[in-house]
Amino acid sequence: MKYTQLGRTGLKVSRLVLGTMNFGPQTDEPTSHGILDAALDAGLNFVDTANVYGWGENKGRTEEIIGTWFAQGGGRRGKTVLATKVYGSMSREGETWPNEDRLSALNIRRAVEASLKRLQTDHIDLYQFHHIDRRTPFEEIWQAVDVLIQQGKILYAGSSNFPGYKIAQANETAARRGMVGLVSEQCLYNLAERRAEMEVIPAAQDYGLGVIPWSPLHGGLLGGVIKKEAEGGRRASGRSADALANSTVRAQVQAYEDLLDKHGLEPGETALAWLLTRPGVTGPIVGPRTAEQLESALRALELELSEEVLAGLDEIFPGPGPSPEAFAW
Repeated sequence: MKYTQLGRTGLKVSRLVLGTMNFGPQTDEPTSHGILDAALDAGLNFVDTANVYGWGENKGRTEEIIGTWFAQGGGRRGKTVLATKVYGSMSREGETWPNEDRLSALNIRRAVEASLKRLQTDHIDLYQFHHIDRRTPFEEIWQAVDVLIQQGKILYAGSSNFPGYKIAQANETAARRGMVGLVSEQCLYNLAERRAEMEVIPAAQDYGLGVIPWSPLHGGLLGGVIKKEAEGGRRASGRSADALANSTVRAQVQAYEDLLDKHGLEPGETALAWLLTRPGVTGPIVGPRTAEQLESALRALELELSEEVLAGLDEIFPGPGPSPEAFAW
């Protein structure tokens, strides 16, 4: 396993992040525990979740599955860098009540306590804001975070789905309070979706945030979906199916699969390996439903892409270019 620092912190994390969104809705508890054990055995120490995972009437279920895994002992918690998130409503359908979502000091305090209980731990290593809250000032957010850090309930704060200017606002406000501020940004970033390169990633680099890309295969679009369909395998669904309905995107994906076939490369592993070459990236989130999918993701760590392949990928999926040159002279 390869490790790196999380942004400007002294915290060492694996270059792949184990995403757990499938734990509960698609992967049962025993299989989820098996994936967590296999990840830890491989040296993958960075586990990401969110309080809302489990979804619908089962919000919080994913954190509970991780909690029962920690409860098995064997050093599991001590070896894990645990990240979770707050923002989405935890109200059950028909039971909506004020102050059970977003980033008010009240909700942050309640959400942390609830996550700690489900996760069966006394602290969260990286507590992430799942979305921006246009209603709550950063002064209030950082006041709540400061208290939690002082109490030892969280160690670091991170963001997710923040635009560049909000990263700047958040960290400038934190600096005025003498706080560390955000240390990571979790954003949508992959070969097919590179808009983060224009503002988000530069802001993260300037403020010393580690970049944690989610959906590195763009909902399966970059995992060899056209070839799988042709061979009678699993058909595209969700984001990838919507994208393939666009003839231009389909042509891009076909060119991508043809390029990798020419070089004997596996699409999903290549998409992950490409992200590992990108400036500012700490590690992409992989969300395996099975142990086999985890094994495939781990192989990406050993994959070195040639300059020819990297150039070919840039030609097929060009980035937006730097800001402001991408939209100005």
